[in-house]
Amino acid sequence: MPKATIVVPAFNVTRTLPETLRSLRAQTERDLEIVIVDDGSHDETPAIAAQAMARDARIRVLRQANRGLAGARNTGIAAARGAYIGFCDADDIWEPQKLAAHIRHLDANPRVGLSFSGSLLVDDDNRALGLVQAPRLMGITAAHVFKRNPIGNGSAAVMRREAADAIAYRPSHETERDWVFDETFAQSEDIECWLRLALTTDWHIEGVPGALLRYRVNGAGLSAATDRQLASWEDMVRKLTPIAPDFFADHAPTARAYQLRYLARRAVASGDGPRAWALIVEALKSSRRPITEEPAKTLTTLAAACVMRSAAGSNLMRRAARMLRPSHGA
Repeated sequence: MPKATIVVPAFNVTRTLPETLRSLRAQTERDLEIVIVDDGSHDETPAIAAQAMARDARIRVLRQANRGLAGARNTGIAAARGAYIGFCDADDIWEPQKLAAHIRHLDANPRVGLSFSGSLLVDDDNRALGLVQAPRLMGITAAHVFKRNPIGNGSAAVMRREAADAIAYRPSHETERDWVFDETFAQSEDIECWLRLALTTDWHIEGVPGALLRYRVNGAGLSAATDRQLASWEDMVRKLTPIAPDFFADHAPTARAYQLRYLARRAVASGDGPRAWALIVEALKSSRRPITEEPAKTLTTLAAACVMRSAAGSNLMRRAARMLRPSHGA
């Protein structure tokens, strides 16, 4: 059996899947399998996946009707044979040493259930945006996950099989396999999973040093439906609150403020000044803690939203957007 499985959800990713697979095949840790889950693609994704499988015996391809990102990950987890399970979305890129770093980390720390790394943000053409996620790596509590999500994104994580099993469940209507990620979530499915792990198990969450993931930022999607993103985050809070009501009573206002600030930064980056202003004002109504805990980032967001809201000309709009270059940090 391979030491690790890397699950690659793939839906209509003709443009990016080859580069993603090249990065996974080039991992310095060779004891791995790559499970591509074709989630009902109707472009050239199935052909690309089949060609990759023909070239590399470590690659397997599963095909299913479209179930979304969470559903594709769950199918990959169910099929995984590795003791460790990593996730790489089909538009992201792992640095060659990423898997080896996580395996060393997990082997040396048997209480760590979820290992992650920092990320370098790149554009659609894999050009660095000059922004690096360098999150907290140690001493991570459920409150850290809820408020600032140091894991950052789904492609940064490698999970111990036993940790995934500890949070797996099967809804009454599910007949095929368990759910680790909640398939009712189109967004926020990753933080919901990480937070559920932190709240309901004794597994530790820790990071390894370095930006070992190239995380692709889709410029066209930066403003994509902040209303839907916020609604999904609130759905997560409603779902998990019964598990730990005191925890959410203590931390939800501050976490909501950070989430609203994150969405305000997305709106600034996409040029939507009025929406950015509304979101940052709502954030500060929810909690002033981001001002005291991260004053520079919070006040920069506020200033950029204010400039963009009142900007009469495109030059001012562009100048405000440069104040907050694209970032997936909150």
